[in-house]
Amino acid sequence: MNFAVILVTVYGFFSLVGGAIGFVKAKSKASLIAGTISGALLLGSAYEMTQNVRVASLVALIVALLLGARFLMTWQKNRRIMPDLLMIVLSLATLIAVSLQLIQK
Repeated sequence: MNFAVILVTVYGFFSLVGGAIGFVKAKSKASLIAGTISGALLLGSAYEMTQNVRVASLVALIVALLLGARFLMTWQKNRRIMPDLLMIVLSLATLIAVSLQLIQK
């Protein structure tokens, strides 16, 4: 398994867990829904990337871009490491790793 697939898998799990934590701590249904959807998309993309489905890489890039932008906006207001900065770093790493994988193919 290559690095991009591992990273997208980790990112998907963080999204799922983060959505659940947001729901438990703040009773935020939006966090639960967004975390579940983005996590499922990322985990599905990671699996499909192992099957060499090019669209899966594009889905991972789009999700990473959207999540990165969302957490960047809240990080600019709050300057919280968790979850904002962590998700920004994971978004950037995913964007770079998946883009490099697409370029190499």
